[in-house]
Amino acid sequence: MITIKSHFLKQLISSCFDLFPILAVISIFQLFVIQQPIPNVAEMLLGTLLIVLGLTLFIQGLELGLFPIGEAMAYAFAKKGSVAWLLAFAFSLGFATTVAEPALIAVADEAARVVAAGGIIEATEESQESYAFGLRMTVAFSVGFAILIGVLRIIRGWPLHYLIISGYVVIVAMTPFAPAEIIGIAYDSGGVTTSTITVPLVTALGVGLASAIKGRNPMLDGFGLIAFASLTPMIFVMVYGMLL
Repeated sequence: MITIKSHFLKQLISSCFDLFPILAVISIFQLFVIQQPIPNVAEMLLGTLLIVLGLTLFIQGLELGLFPIGEAMAYAFAKKGSVAWLLAFAFSLGFATTVAEPALIAVADEAARVVAAGGIIEATEESQESYAFGLRMTVAFSVGFAILIGVLRIIRGWPLHYLIISGYVVIVAMTPFAPAEIIGIAYDSGGVTTSTITVPLVTALGVGLASAIKGRNPMLDGFGLIAFASLTPMIFVMVYGMLL
């Protein structure tokens, strides 16, 4: 218990140092460039305190919960020796974590609103909800597929850079043929998938799997799944735009 408290205090101090550059930049530009006082100082300080506390608790949760769970499940599946179940778990994990991503939900809703305003879909609540839902499912499916390919790469020992280069070649080749309205959304969708929920679990899965498979190096083979999760949504969302 004492160890947990000590670690929490250390992480709290670390979070303060992590946020300090952001606060310094905002304060300097507000006071010396814009030359206006900082509005609602009390609310800003309270918000900063909540951010520090939230960031500290989030990192503690990752270290105590998500990372051990992800590594333990990957290790258990590897020891079970069933590639089919391992791939099914990888796809399901990628899909489920992405569907729950707050950043993806926000971007999908905003994209639906902008697309409706541009006259591409009907400006009705039902049409916007349908568009946002379809976009979320497309991105979630693409991330599930990406994690599946990434896990297969770890198992087979495929070079990471060949797969990444091939993926971006496909993206570049598809871009001229995709609707102009969907290209920006497609490119941004790769970023919103690598957020607070997906990254910890997927990283833990890769490291745990590479640690459990004989002949694999966790440093060389365990990382790289996030790169796939950033790449495939661009391809799938452009296809989604073409189909619509």
